[in-house]
Amino acid sequence: MEAASRRGRPAGLLDEEESLRDTVRKWAEERLRPRVEPMDRDARMPRDLIDELFALGLMGIQIPERFDGGGGSVFMSALAIAELARVDPSVAVCVDVQNVLVNTALIRWGSPAQQDRYLPRLARDLVGAYALTEPESGSDAFAMRTRARRDDGGYVLDGRKVWTTNAREAGVFVVFANAAPEHGVYGITAFLVPRDAPGLTVGPDEGKLGIRASSTCELHLDGVRVPQDHRLGEEGDGYDIAIGTLNIGRIGIGAQMVGLATGALDAASAYAGQRRQFGEPIAAFQGVQLPLAQVATEIEAARLLVYDAARLADGGGQAPELLSRCAMAKYFASQVAQRAASQAVQTFGGNGFSDAYPVEKFYRDAVIGQIYEGTSNILLRTIAGTFLDTRRPRGAGGSRR
Repeated sequence: MEAASRRGRPAGLLDEEESLRDTVRKWAEERLRPRVEPMDRDARMPRDLIDELFALGLMGIQIPERFDGGGGSVFMSALAIAELARVDPSVAVCVDVQNVLVNTALIRWGSPAQQDRYLPRLARDLVGAYALTEPESGSDAFAMRTRARRDDGGYVLDGRKVWTTNAREAGVFVVFANAAPEHGVYGITAFLVPRDAPGLTVGPDEGKLGIRASSTCELHLDGVRVPQDHRLGEEGDGYDIAIGTLNIGRIGIGAQMVGLATGALDAASAYAGQRRQFGEPIAAFQGVQLPLAQVATEIEAARLLVYDAARLADGGGQAPELLSRCAMAKYFASQVAQRAASQAVQTFGGNGFSDAYPVEKFYRDAVIGQIYEGTSNILLRTIAGTFLDTRRPRGAGGSRR
């Protein structure tokens, strides 16, 4: 029955998937596009725009319906992220972190009480953030120094987190700390920390090259007391929680990069049809046609890799196959996004170097794709480890969070 309902639909989309994609595309064109330039200039995402994302159901796509969420899938999150990124990758990454990291962590590892407390609000009005990375732990994200000390039936957290996406807007943080350093990565534990917890300080935004409207801040934890019922999973589960969420997170970043590349190609194609040289639109010249055709082909290949990884995740795919597919999707999509953005700038010529045109922003936004959620070399190492007899260091995963 499912196969029949997909027949004739692009990339095998189901009715509800196609409806979601079309809804997000329409909203992004009509409501988001006019705000992209001022948000990038001011490096700020207005709260009223985030409220619209909640109203559309885009911040709780995978949250079960019994918690007032969309009851959707990883694949549906990927569709929404890609459509938003066609217009603004900054908004796409806000939705990505909420759905693919924070909500996934609560859905998979949250206790019934934690789910009852947080999931309805994460679907309705509460922004979440994911705090893993530290100053001394980037690609080796588990060389963390943040500590969780047992105290009076709970824990006291001390440490510093960096590159925390959504931190400015977040009302709750998924924070990773080591409760038993003597056990290495197996002492890492995850906690749900409310923004108003005494001792938690959110630093100022980082000034960034791209995705400027997406907030990225430091977190300082100075004696933050966390009750035991705020622990996510069991003590020592943090490693598995982080690996599991970051792996799915690569699907979200892959989708973001596919959307970015599509937006850059759309802009370049429209410009090539309008810009005239030697009495003809430049789209008539093979020197313009052939590079754009190659980009278009690569985008479709990247899209299918992302779709395949998302379907595998929704179907309960297991490591090492899922690990490899997610890494491949994110690696290839980020490479394609940078090539697509670069070619779009070339198509615009001198105008592509001007911030009066959209492609210079796509070019800046594309750079981060090969860095966060695992650098390209880390991902290649991960992929190689699934079919070569190599020993991959535990925890060498990398994160932007």
